[in-house]
Amino acid sequence: MCGIVAVTGYKRAMPLLINGLKKLEYRGYDSAGIAVINSETKKIICNKAEGKLKNLINNVSNIDIKGTVGIGHTRWATHGKPEVKNAHPHIDNSGKVAVVQNGIIENYQELKIKLEKEGIIFNSDTDTEVIPHLIQKELHALSQLELESNGSTLLVAVRNVISDLEGSYALAILWTGAPDSLVVARRQAPLIIGIGEGEFICASDTPAIANLTKIILPLEDEEIALLNPLGIEIYNSNNERQFRNPISLQTSEQVIDKMSFRHYMLKEIYDQPETAKNWLDKFLIKDSDTGQLNINYNFDTKFFESIERIEIVACGTSKHAAMVGSFLLEQFAGIPTNVFYASEFRYSPPPLLPNTLTIGVTQSGETADTIAAINMEIQRRSSMSDEKYKPNLIAITNRVESSIGRKTSNIIDICAGIEIGVAATKTFFAQLLSFYGLAIKFAQVKGSQSEKNINQLISELTNLPLLVEQLLEKHNHSAEKLAHDFFNVKDVIFLGRGINYPIALEGALKLKEISYIHAAGYPAGEMKHGPIALLDKKVPVISIAIPGEVFDKVISNAQEAKARDAFLIGVAPECNGTEIFDHLMPIPSINEWISPLLAIVPLQLLSYHIAAHRGLDVDQPRNLAKSVTVE
Repeated sequence: MCGIVAVTGYKRAMPLLINGLKKLEYRGYDSAGIAVINSETKKIICNKAEGKLKNLINNVSNIDIKGTVGIGHTRWATHGKPEVKNAHPHIDNSGKVAVVQNGIIENYQELKIKLEKEGIIFNSDTDTEVIPHLIQKELHALSQLELESNGSTLLVAVRNVISDLEGSYALAILWTGAPDSLVVARRQAPLIIGIGEGEFICASDTPAIANLTKIILPLEDEEIALLNPLGIEIYNSNNERQFRNPISLQTSEQVIDKMSFRHYMLKEIYDQPETAKNWLDKFLIKDSDTGQLNINYNFDTKFFESIERIEIVACGTSKHAAMVGSFLLEQFAGIPTNVFYASEFRYSPPPLLPNTLTIGVTQSGETADTIAAINMEIQRRSSMSDEKYKPNLIAITNRVESSIGRKTSNIIDICAGIEIGVAATKTFFAQLLSFYGLAIKFAQVKGSQSEKNINQLISELTNLPLLVEQLLEKHNHSAEKLAHDFFNVKDVIFLGRGINYPIALEGALKLKEISYIHAAGYPAGEMKHGPIALLDKKVPVISIAIPGEVFDKVISNAQEAKARDAFLIGVAPECNGTEIFDHLMPIPSINEWISPLLAIVPLQLLSYHIAAHRGLDVDQPRNLAKSVTVE
């Protein structure tokens, strides 16, 4: 989850490091730090701060740190509390080696105990601190062989150390013995080298690089690299030198502006009409001969014809989007579809079946569990000799130039633009749209729906920008007023059925993430099978009730909640049956198929206003990071 940045070249390192960390702060808000080798004294100058990056920036604002080689880190705490002592970079006892890490060293306790027996003193509670001590130990051993102090010596030392590390990591290492060099390494964690004008900059993600250069070299898994002002040397796990051409970064640096909104999250909720318009413009293309609107992808979809089943792997909000997608793919397109938590898929994958499409959903393109699940599926299917078992992959992501984007050429770019708020809003909306597109495409390929039904769904999707814009104007003020009633609420239940059950889950997740109120989503019909025991007048129930196949059932389930004195909030059109709700958050009368795209909007606004009314940090809620890059 942490973000790392490292630089070497001819320019001063500190401004580049701070700029890179600003672009990576979404990866963690627990602490931040930098280390630079002073160009005059050849000593490491390290500065750390607890909390958000602004605290580090305040620390170094009046310090003139001279040096062209440095590393930086923004932390999401895994091992050790979010305190200064646990902030990166970590330095060995001699003060000559500094390390930043994104990842988890699983065998660090074993390594730490061994080092402590050798007299090493640890100053933190982190797993990372074993690494600089191990590297210094290796460097000392190499010095006995009278090897020259240079970057190549550091490379050998790091290579020897990482062979003993278990877990996942992206590392950047400084050593005063090689004051113009960096060594970086990765295993199951992203790391990208940017080739600038007068510097090489290495980072966990492209935003830290994009405003400096558009030329990048993504490190592959199990690779290690030596960087100095003269060039880059990359080696694989067999110590074989790797030669490949850099690639061009396609995404441009976008201006991030909160405009007149109080928080980025609210702005991003208001971005959703534009998100819908961008999706329609990109993916719905009119046939010049027939005038028919068709889903258009930038990859060949001919293989869709042979697909008999679909598996989707995702985490968190992306999984909720995938659950709506599963409903659409099964009920509209007629293809058996299963959704898996990516973290569980890795350890209990389903049996291999022929003609299967695997879809990985990750807004960042770097979600560790989702990447690992996709890697596993590629490996186990590639080992099969029967062509029917070959891996068929699609990635749905907001970041085409990411780890998952490099796994497959079949990429659906959700085109949501930069999302700053940790709690996903417009990216969830865009992921939903991506699944509507897939369901329509498969229905056309498989002939599982009539042309009339497909055209009707397409027509309703084209109305989305206006409908969502109207919803925002209708609900923003009323959601703010309703939020006052939630000030002392400790528990909230969300109910949905059918295609809107995942929206109940997503509504509950949004409330938990930013307001710290315990919330749970349930299929409405499951209330009487246990959760109803939670209800009393202190527990609000939010019910999504859309006219359609399950409407009467949802209203009946809501009545059961009201009979237990629960305050009942409805997300529903104004129609017969909805008078049961104590408070109605009305949405238009629409086809049940597209109702998730509208039902989520008032729930996003309500969660936002509850958190804002409580005075909480809406954009950067505690304990969370935007991109989850550790298991």
